[in-house]
Amino acid sequence: MSTLWDTNGSAIVKELAAQRRTGGAVMSGVALTLVVVADEDQVAEAEAAAAAAAEVHPCRLLVVVRRQVEAPTPRLDAEVLVGGRLGPGEAVVMRMYGRLGLHAESVVLPLLAADAPVVTWFHGAPPDHLDRDALGVIANRRVTDSLMAADPVASLHRRAEDFAPGDTDLAWTRSTFWRSALASTLDAVVGRRGGPVRVLGGQLLGDPENPTAQLVAGWLSARCGCSITVEPGQRSTGTKGIETVVLSLDEDEEVRLTDDRKGGAVISQPYRPDATVALPKRSLGELIGEEMKRLDSDEPYREALEAATGVTGLARRSPVREHHWFDPMRPPPPPAPTVPADSRDDDEVAQTGTGDDDGGDDEPGQAS
Repeated sequence: MSTLWDTNGSAIVKELAAQRRTGGAVMSGVALTLVVVADEDQVAEAEAAAAAAAEVHPCRLLVVVRRQVEAPTPRLDAEVLVGGRLGPGEAVVMRMYGRLGLHAESVVLPLLAADAPVVTWFHGAPPDHLDRDALGVIANRRVTDSLMAADPVASLHRRAEDFAPGDTDLAWTRSTFWRSALASTLDAVVGRRGGPVRVLGGQLLGDPENPTAQLVAGWLSARCGCSITVEPGQRSTGTKGIETVVLSLDEDEEVRLTDDRKGGAVISQPYRPDATVALPKRSLGELIGEEMKRLDSDEPYREALEAATGVTGLARRSPVREHHWFDPMRPPPPPAPTVPADSRDDDEVAQTGTGDDDGGDDEPGQAS
């Protein structure tokens, strides 16, 4: 590992090349570039998760830490690693001070692996507008985590309003095993009947303020064509947000999946004994690794997000984001004053800027 103080992007590129020659590392097998955006107090957690994901998906890892944006002098400190604590590949941890943090892409772009897709993971409260961060604009896939927001459900709605194909959220990734268990349960009913099954309705008991619960309910609503509501449960659900899912079927049948709080769920359905399916809790690195498996648009997530938030038309959004510059140190100017829509000709001052006693072009204080 090499540490570069008060450096620049060119020096980082040279140091990477030098360490590659010294260590004999070969980057021909890199599948992608993983860009991690994290605050200083979350860097250790983000590094551990990214390193675990990099062991499964060979990638170049770039960690961006924006510090003290208000600092008067910009500065860049970097750690360059080839192998080691951040996985077997190349990794760079960059701490950016001052306004350099607002232009992080100027340092990151030369470090991207050639001809490889880019995944940007925002570890922290998701930005309200991803198009205001160039690190999200340059990415093929953008990963956020609404659960880390101060208001997770409101953050989920902002994700829908700001959605573009290629976006995803770890709240959705946490629901993978629940969705798999629900799908296999309905498949079992289809196999027993020997014909199709129609879901008439249902409810999800859990935490209504948990985005995972909202997305699972939205996914069921979109797939089954009926309303699935989220109701408060009686037990703490943790990060998964789900205690029980109850689905009402045609032919007066009902299926139920209940968290057994032992890393599994109990499946109850007619004419069959209760069965238990594994729902292990996964680490953050495993969640990121799952999202790195696919680089195309996640259509089931889009459908679930639409149903959960009520924001429609997401399929028609452009997959190409356009960067909109926003300076957090300079708030936007107030809107210009406008003439009220109900003003009439009698409001001469509002429309013309002149009063009734304005007799002409005379200067103030002069007689006409």
